Amino acid sequence: MANILLSPSAFRELVSGRRQGAVAAATRAALRLLEIPYTAAVSWRNRQFDRGRRPIDSVGVPVLSVGNITLGGTGKTPAVEWLANWFAAHGVRVGLVSRGYGARPGVANDEALELAQKLPGVPHVLDANRVRGATKAIQEFGCQLVLLDDGFQHRRLHRDLDIVLVDASEPFGFGHVFPRGTLREPLSGWSRAGVIVLTRAELLGADERVQLRNQILRYAPRALWVEATHAPRALVSPTGEQLPFGHLAGQKIAAFCGIGNPAGFWHSLAGCGYRLAAKQEFADHHAYSPADIESLASWSGGLDVAAVVCTGKDLVKIGGRWPGARPLFALSSQMQILAGKAEFEAVLMPLVRRARGEKDS
Repeated sequence: MANILLSPSAFRELVSGRRQGAVAAATRAALRLLEIPYTAAVSWRNRQFDRGRRPIDSVGVPVLSVGNITLGGTGKTPAVEWLANWFAAHGVRVGLVSRGYGARPGVANDEALELAQKLPGVPHVLDANRVRGATKAIQEFGCQLVLLDDGFQHRRLHRDLDIVLVDASEPFGFGHVFPRGTLREPLSGWSRAGVIVLTRAELLGADERVQLRNQILRYAPRALWVEATHAPRALVSPTGEQLPFGHLAGQKIAAFCGIGNPAGFWHSLAGCGYRLAAKQEFADHHAYSPADIESLASWSGGLDVAAVVCTGKDLVKIGGRWPGARPLFALSSQMQILAGKAEFEAVLMPLVRRARGEKDS
């Protein structure tokens, strides 16, 4: 597939149409042919659930899904962290359930490792069978509410609320379903959303946000609209030491990442005032081998930079193995809601009451 053969940014350059030339045009045409059966299969599967031809299982506690309609990079981890902390502050025992994409048997993947650091008291069950995972979270950990991480396309587990994240930098997946674009399913899938959160909303002006809201809510007229940003929180070292994110402001850095949408990370670095001198990209969920780490250390060591910065997902996989002469940090961020917070909390409160066994007033 094209996104395997190309870096994430190169893949987006291709499918967006920004890459010109006969070869690029021919590649897009080939990807369009592959898009047709993939879209048909996804649409057929959704219709099976919509018409009750496939079972949807309930697990006896409220289930809330956080997901997206595009491939990666919309800020699910900060959103899950925000929700888990919000429910915990309201006295609800939360459990996280995710597929554990890219994880080896018995080993947590990068997202699970990062969430374990940020939410040390929250159980996290990794299981491709999300019904089984949710049941385990309830029975073994006493969870009163299940947060389904990256669960929008997982239809078999009943959920009480679907929260769908939309990245302001790439809201429509370039108008095509994978592999011709970055949509996981057609845009009509937004109709299942109860809440749509525009992430990195600060990238757009007020008029642009209104226009985008009107476009998206045509697909999901009953959904609540929320706007949020990924605010930088700290620079985190491999040992867990934290420095103010402004520690490197005005200084030259090197950076690398293995995430779905690198452009969002480069934007965050610029927003912190860092001077990005060099960068490297890896595929989403890339597993850093010792050779990769040595290569990154050698690369950054030959640059005139103050430090090397990556994402939290990258740092948890490298851990204490960094041998570089330049210090390594992850830029930690947190979700901050810019618009619609009161309305969002009003939607969440009935789930709190149900989780605690209270009757709605």
